[in-house]
Order: sequence, then C-alpha cells, then structure tokens
Amino acid sequence: MIAAPISTDTLLLEKATGFLQSIGISVHFMPLDDNCFLPGISIINGEIVVDLQRLKYPGDILHEAGHIAIVPPAERQLLSAKSIAAREQREAEEMMAIAWSYAACVHLDIDASFVFHNHGYKNGGSSIAENFKQGQYFGVPMLQWIGIAFEKPDASEPGRAVYPAMHKWMRD
Repeated sequence: MIAAPISTDTLLLEKATGFLQSIGISVHFMPLDDNCFLPGISIINGEIVVDLQRLKYPGDILHEAGHIAIVPPAERQLLSAKSIAAREQREAEEMMAIAWSYAACVHLDIDASFVFHNHGYKNGGSSIAENFKQGQYFGVPMLQWIGIAFEKPDASEPGRAVYPAMHKWMRD
C-alpha cells in the first residue's frame, strides 16, 4: 500500500505549529463551526484552534499567532477572534501582527506567501509580501515600542539584531 504524499502546506503547518508551541503559544486541533473569521482557524482564550477539515490557508496560523504574541500577557487569556476586533488599538495591533508574522516566516525560512496569500489582506497579500521582502516594512516601530524587535542598529549595542530578526517573540 502506498501512503499519500504529504503536502507542502501540511509540512509548513507542522513547522509553524512546532515553532509556536516552542515560544509558548498553544495550538489545538479540533472541529470549529462555520462562523470563524478565517476558515478553519480561530483564537479561543488566547490559544489557537485549528480545524484541519475546514482550514483553507494554513499560513493564517502565523498571523493569528502574531495577535497573541503582541498583546500584554495579562490580556492573552481573554483574547478571541471577537475580542481582537473590539480592541482599542486594533489597527496598530493588526499592523504589528502582520510584521510579526513576516518575521516568523523569515525565522522559519518559509516563503512569505505562506502567510500573505491573496485570499486575505483584502486580496493584497502578495503586495504586502513583496513590500516586506524589499525592506518596506510597516508595524516595526510598534514592535520596537512593545520591546520585541529593533527597527535600526544601535551603535551602543554592536551586533544587535534588527527586524526582521526579533529580539524576542512574545511581549512581556
């Protein structure tokens, strides 16, 4: 009997999931209803839940993880798909989640199109990916403000990694 080949998306999802769990973001696999903002993926109580039967775009896991990573720790357990949309700084947090997820792609050596597909980001995913690949970032000053990335080198700290390298993956 010949086993079915494992898709590239499956391998990348496994790589992303392992990374997320290694930095403290829980990922669970279980059925979800059709009311998810993103097909087959949601945030429930600060944890990512994936329904493999409904999941259309596996890279969405990194973007959703970005939302979890950039909120203050005391607020993570309360985070859900609905609460993200209602957050006071949601636009800034969305830009940070985009920048965070791009940095995760670079860190994992995954092409940015895994996250920035054209079925998301108001059909502009490939444009975001191309701009970031060319060093035209947004959201990075806010990542620096919350203490997880550095926008520019600092002469007082030789060798300090700058974005898209991350100083740390989770906000303190």
